[in-house]
Amino acid sequence: MGACAYTVAFDGVEARLVEVQCAVTPGVPGFAVVGLPDKAVSEARERIRAALQALAIALPSKRITVNLSPADLPKEGSHFDLPIALGLLAALEVIPADTVAETVALGELTLDGALVAVPGALPAALTAAAESRCLLCPASCGPEAAWVEACRVLAARDLTEAIRHFTGAGPLEPARPGPADRAPQAPDLRDVTGQERAKRALEIAAAGRHHLLFTGPPGTGKSMLARRLPGLMPPLGASEALETAMIRSLAGELAEGRLSMVRPFQQPHHTASMAALTGGGRSARPGQISLAHNGVLFMDELPEFPRNVLDSLRQPLESGEITVSRASAHVTYPCRFLLVAAANPCKCGMAGDPARACSRAPICAEDYLGRISGPLMDRFDLRLEVPPVTLEEMSLPPSGEDSASIATRVAAARALQTARYARHPSIRTNADVDGRLLDEIATPDAEGRALLLRAADRFGLSMRGYHRVLRVARTLADLAGEEELRRPQIAEALSYRLVSRSTA
Repeated sequence: MGACAYTVAFDGVEARLVEVQCAVTPGVPGFAVVGLPDKAVSEARERIRAALQALAIALPSKRITVNLSPADLPKEGSHFDLPIALGLLAALEVIPADTVAETVALGELTLDGALVAVPGALPAALTAAAESRCLLCPASCGPEAAWVEACRVLAARDLTEAIRHFTGAGPLEPARPGPADRAPQAPDLRDVTGQERAKRALEIAAAGRHHLLFTGPPGTGKSMLARRLPGLMPPLGASEALETAMIRSLAGELAEGRLSMVRPFQQPHHTASMAALTGGGRSARPGQISLAHNGVLFMDELPEFPRNVLDSLRQPLESGEITVSRASAHVTYPCRFLLVAAANPCKCGMAGDPARACSRAPICAEDYLGRISGPLMDRFDLRLEVPPVTLEEMSLPPSGEDSASIATRVAAARALQTARYARHPSIRTNADVDGRLLDEIATPDAEGRALLLRAADRFGLSMRGYHRVLRVARTLADLAGEEELRRPQIAEALSYRLVSRSTA
């Protein structure tokens, strides 16, 4: 007796179809699972045996072999419990084998047969839709998977409900999508006193996805400014929301199937390891930079992060993806995020104040910011110092624009970029443009070009720095609603670039 069921194995954000082949043959009684299973998959046989006994279904005294095909693809996770159980029940002719073969299943079984939520229901539903199959998953995963409209999603609370569905005794109703989270009330930028230049930098960063570095003494509002950045950015589009949700689904962070339209904001602690930041661990899970995909990654106290952790960001910042390499697999996750970092000018934080700086100034500032490598520093499009705010300024009423007004300009600039790059699917913002296309859309006028060439020669701009100035200038022109790059935009873009290392 034999039968097949189907499930998925996760390779990054991709869910690859796996055929679960179950055979019950004469021989020495046993239960073997083959096909590169990990420990959790191998232990499925004990959970399945106990769950079937709880349903008064006895396994025959025969040789049971389960092959997970393709056999050379690593299989990880407890979600293989349900498809193995269904394949085994089909082989025992308890449920129809042809109906099981039309279903992609995933779910963890408890010893009494209940189904427990597992990560990855959303990418599994996409694979099921591509294979023209329905998806069977735990009830708690149903609202998440049901966001894929092209797939019929069935959600069962336990193995008994699944059996009743396949036998026709109690067909399951299709699951409904979970609620969509809209943008909550974000902190308003107008609450930050002063710091008008820093607010302008936040607007530019939000409009073009330009990486931003704040430096300044403690208490000047660097973290307050960074936390208000998501409120300036437009909500996620449909494709962006799906991308972000797939990553969070794999990380097990998609609570109650809620598909969020809010841009992610991740803030790792400076003690975070490289695996926590870039992804990894035993099963190569997505890290903080992937969870920040399409959103903001805020790294406070940047020089306090280990040097190797900081340098691991250099390649993802350029490519927008990270490959986690392990002995058993190489997994690639998307990570197109906006990096905002904050740093004190030195260890004591008072390098700019001769009256309060430590005795090692200014050497301490050079040593402290020297922990940030030159290649990583070169990847910040916008760098500026955030000066202290006086007590007199603190007593003044709120000034400047609120977040909603700035967000309107940012949305208009993003709309210009969306239309401009409509024929380039891999490009969404000005920060993504490179090569010949950058020359076409960011050619300054004669005065602007002369200024840029003089600055590049005098300050030794790298080719990366030269191109990043052009990208920022293009964003400034978009914010102003202008097609041509002129000298004022080049001058402002350069002002955020040409700063000494002791301050940024």
